Amino acid sequence: MLQHLNIRKAQEIYYLTMQRCREMMERKNTAEINQCKRKVRVCVATCNRADYSKLAPIMFGIKNNPEEFELEVVVLGSHLIDDYGNTFRMIEQDDFDIGSKLHTIVRGEDEAAMVESVGLALVKLPDVLQRLSPDILVIHGDRFDALALATAAALMNIRILHVEGGEVSGTIDDSIRHAITKLAHYHACCTRRAEQHLIAMCEDHSRILLAGCPSYDKLLSNNHRDDYMDIIRSWLGDKVQESDYIVALQHPVTTDIQNSIKIYGLMLDALISFNKKTLILFPNIDAGSKEMVRVMRKKGIEQHPNFKAVKHIPFDHFIQLVSHAGCMIGNSSCGVREAGAFGTPVINLGSRQTGRETGENVLHVRDADTQDKIYHALELQFGKRYPCSKIYGDGNAVPRILKFLRTIDLNEPLQKTFCFPSVKECVSQDIDHILETQSALAVDLGGTNLRVAIVGMRGKIVKKYTQPNPKTFEARMQLMLKMCADATRDAVSLNCRILGVGVSTGGRVNPQEGVVLHSTKLIQEWSSVDLRTPLSDALHLPVWVDNDGNCAALAEKKFGHGKGVENFVTVITGTGIGGGIIQNNKLIHGTTFCAAELGHIIVSLEGPECSCGSRGCIEAYASGNALQREAKRLHDEDLLKVEGLNIKQAEPITAIHLINAASLGNNSADAVLNKASTALGMGIVNILHIVNPALVILSGVLASYYHAPVQRIISERALQSAQNIKVLTSELEEPALLGAASMVLDYTTRRLL
Repeated sequence: MLQHLNIRKAQEIYYLTMQRCREMMERKNTAEINQCKRKVRVCVATCNRADYSKLAPIMFGIKNNPEEFELEVVVLGSHLIDDYGNTFRMIEQDDFDIGSKLHTIVRGEDEAAMVESVGLALVKLPDVLQRLSPDILVIHGDRFDALALATAAALMNIRILHVEGGEVSGTIDDSIRHAITKLAHYHACCTRRAEQHLIAMCEDHSRILLAGCPSYDKLLSNNHRDDYMDIIRSWLGDKVQESDYIVALQHPVTTDIQNSIKIYGLMLDALISFNKKTLILFPNIDAGSKEMVRVMRKKGIEQHPNFKAVKHIPFDHFIQLVSHAGCMIGNSSCGVREAGAFGTPVINLGSRQTGRETGENVLHVRDADTQDKIYHALELQFGKRYPCSKIYGDGNAVPRILKFLRTIDLNEPLQKTFCFPSVKECVSQDIDHILETQSALAVDLGGTNLRVAIVGMRGKIVKKYTQPNPKTFEARMQLMLKMCADATRDAVSLNCRILGVGVSTGGRVNPQEGVVLHSTKLIQEWSSVDLRTPLSDALHLPVWVDNDGNCAALAEKKFGHGKGVENFVTVITGTGIGGGIIQNNKLIHGTTFCAAELGHIIVSLEGPECSCGSRGCIEAYASGNALQREAKRLHDEDLLKVEGLNIKQAEPITAIHLINAASLGNNSADAVLNKASTALGMGIVNILHIVNPALVILSGVLASYYHAPVQRIISERALQSAQNIKVLTSELEEPALLGAASMVLDYTTRRLL
């Protein structure tokens, strides 16, 4: 009995011990998991009103993910100076907790004061950074304050993410920006060219993110506000009208102070003479700004009835003011960056932005040495409107940056490594959070369906959307805009960067203006329609438009049998007959944009009536509609019957019934198809004798049927020198979509290179 009790007690002790061991292991594992999942402490340091507009969207993104990130905010520089608007208050109004305010500006607004300000910041920053102990410090741009931040953080072994590195602007800012790049560990740049500059500077490819400008995330989502006129009038008065005022913002050039002060005075004189309502912002705190303010006050700008001089404007108001301005003038980076997103005309004065990538909305007056020259620029630009440009971003920078931050391994070595020697020509890497797939948004506007697709650089259709094509103009435009917007949103999660929109549509198109001049009967209410403007305005993307025949030729040139062929013709054989001509590697449009209307080549003076109103066109013989018409005629005359062909009573008669009947030995059907093939073949022979291509590509649902007859007719009826020209059947499944995409991809590739 005693022995039994001892055994039982030993078992209880054993099980208790095992349970405690398990609990200890669970606690240990939980602690390890929590340690692995600990929040990343991100410190964002902002120095002035301009960099806050770029950093604020990132700060909101970090703040909205409290389970992953811990945000610390450091404010320094001109944010804390009354003469520059005490702009730290807008940070507080945005409900951010400012962890530290550092007074780092030594007043004087000259070169020596800038150097002393950097030194003062370097004295104060170590205590703050040591107290906050961030995992990552986010710094923006090219200001001298940012250089002090980068220097202090690098020396204190704090990881630095530099936003908007790699750009070129032509002043001392370039030197500061590139110096910060060499101190930074990670880079979030805005443009492909900036990314290439960073790689050329030997930065590690895997630590570069092509994100776009963070300010675009806000300005693209907020620029269409219903109350924009209330905002404009709150700054410029009740009588001001949209597009009938000017926004002026000129900063000193620290490497050429006296000339920049002279240009500032000439700009003010030109604006006074131009006699338009003008909102003018005070210059920044760089050396020379004090003298510029003196010039402004000497000319009485603050009391002038046409001028409103302000030290600071909240960014969301500034967006509306720039978006709806008749013109923007000065040398602010906002003019060459943000204003392009709205198509606002810009006059860029002097050398401060030399080297910046700009859209077509910017007119440069680099040698602004006379008032007349600036006045003439105002006459040229004021009141114009340009296509929206997205060189600097597409509105999705913050999600990319947050995704990038999540991938930073805080345990990897802090020491930077540089990529020597210079990189190869192809710099793309297959890492989804670093480099997205360059893609196009392709739209095919057919008679039956409206289709939209995301198409990659190599012709891969990443995702396709299809909806029945509405019959009315308004419904069709509304559906097209919605499908494009949906695809643009999906592109972010699919890791695709949309470079532009290509539209393929039936009818005669002016591709230079993006206007459908005359459409086919299949697409009702579709004449004199501007497709480019509404799509570009809604999506903030460049837009190309061409007809479906030309798009089929472009698709073959980039992705199909026409790749590498200098001269060829594509013929579409479908519901109608169309095509495109590539001559000397270029698409032929003609004077009135009706070149390559191949379906309307006349092959008979007394042939059947065509949809164009003429008679004897190829399309009247060989199109799907023509074959269907003949099939119905034979069926009505009871001549379509043949053994093996079963047609149900309620079944609609189509061209397929005609082809099947001919293949089963129906002489009447065979005669119709022989006439159709001959008409198409003779038409193509005429094309060979006119443009003498090296290749003919048949595309569309009837291409495989027509291939052999057309090749035979060419060998029989063409001139001897053209008899050996090859006829191939297209292997592309979606020529209209691929052709629409190729307009975007070819243009942007040339532009980026």
